Amino acid sequence: MLNIIFAQRRGHSQVRSPAKTTKTNILATVKALLTISLLAALTACANSPNSKAIEESFAADPKLKENPVAFSTPQPATPVDTSTTAKLPADFPAQIPLYPNAQLLEVTEPSAPDKNVRLRYQSTDPINSVQNFYATEFGRRNWEIVSLPTPDGQGSLVATREDLRVTVSLSPTQKVGSSTEFGIEYGKKSGEIATNPQPNNSNATPSPSVSSTPSNSDSTTPTPSPASKSPKVSELDSKIPQQLRQYVADLTQLDVLKVRSKSGANIETGNTLPEANKIVTRREYARWLVAANNQIYASRQAKQIRLAVESSEPAFSDISKTDPDFAAIQGLAEAGLIPSSISGEAKDVKFRADAPLTRETMILWKVPLDTRQVLPTANIDGVKEKWGFQDASKIDSQASRAVLADFNNGDLANIRRVFGFTTLFQPKKSVTRAEAAASLWYFGVQDQGLSAKDAGETKVQPNQ
Repeated sequence: MLNIIFAQRRGHSQVRSPAKTTKTNILATVKALLTISLLAALTACANSPNSKAIEESFAADPKLKENPVAFSTPQPATPVDTSTTAKLPADFPAQIPLYPNAQLLEVTEPSAPDKNVRLRYQSTDPINSVQNFYATEFGRRNWEIVSLPTPDGQGSLVATREDLRVTVSLSPTQKVGSSTEFGIEYGKKSGEIATNPQPNNSNATPSPSVSSTPSNSDSTTPTPSPASKSPKVSELDSKIPQQLRQYVADLTQLDVLKVRSKSGANIETGNTLPEANKIVTRREYARWLVAANNQIYASRQAKQIRLAVESSEPAFSDISKTDPDFAAIQGLAEAGLIPSSISGEAKDVKFRADAPLTRETMILWKVPLDTRQVLPTANIDGVKEKWGFQDASKIDSQASRAVLADFNNGDLANIRRVFGFTTLFQPKKSVTRAEAAASLWYFGVQDQGLSAKDAGETKVQPNQ
């Protein structure tokens, strides 16, 4: 065979050039020899006793056949069902607003047709957000608010519309890091609804109540005033923001929100506050501030503000002794509660009694009556760090001390009570009468103060 190949190569080489033919012949000869050797080896192996071993060495592992390793494309995992198992009843009234960031935990169907359906919800939002949502939505959707939770979070929000009656029960406290639970109960108006249903929240602890009689007072327990004297929230001006109605109701019960006509005569307020959304003047707020403080601390003379007498030298050039509010305004100045020429902190000698009261001025006057201490030093960065106000730099340097001190009063802070959650303080914005009343609802720090509600419950009637 080799002779034939060589003979063929010689024949071809006679046609090509000598150098190119030699190189080509060598390469072809090598390839041919390799091919013949490989064929011979394979033929020998096929008939050799070792051929079986060689074949098995290249075969697949039988263990892998029994337990194959999956190299195929992985299948997607079954998605986790994060939806709640509780579902709203099929006939749930569409008129009832639903809090957007809440999960329905439980539905208790009525045992009889005339009973009510109860829903239990859970949310990561604070309880005041839930309360504000329902108070706003019920008002916006033309529901009649029968009752609201007290400012300290006790009680339930009850509203009616057409033939429906809904009770939203709120937990008064919430532990840090825990979720909020609240309940909704609805049914016909004639249905039996609990007066104060509480959500099933085992982590909640009762909120401490403010004592109506101070621990260091020698006075005896006053007799509560008759219920007929207490104004009802439903009787208030419907234009008053829902969040402020209870504060106004408690203050009007104390008869301290006197409003004067242009002639100077007092206008009886009754169970409401005339033009509650009207801007309050500096004169009105000074008068209410003294009256509310003295009425709430009626049994504690040491905490009352002394009214000025006619022999006092006027602290302001525009408030003469004949001014109907001289005694209150002068009394605040002499007590050092408002900046004046007496304290040396006033920028001018005028009080500007009929000018609108601004937010920063209201806090500057009110907070000293809460803390009963010297206001702390403050700067823009300190106020911004605590409150997060984007406009902290616009607050007057003197007022910023009161704003900072107010933050330390927690949920009883005037700013939180009057304006709710906000990242803009708007220090130069005017205050309404309703907002002014809300600031006067509580005097003191944390659980060491008194509210208008406490004072109303302990107020002794003249005929008793």
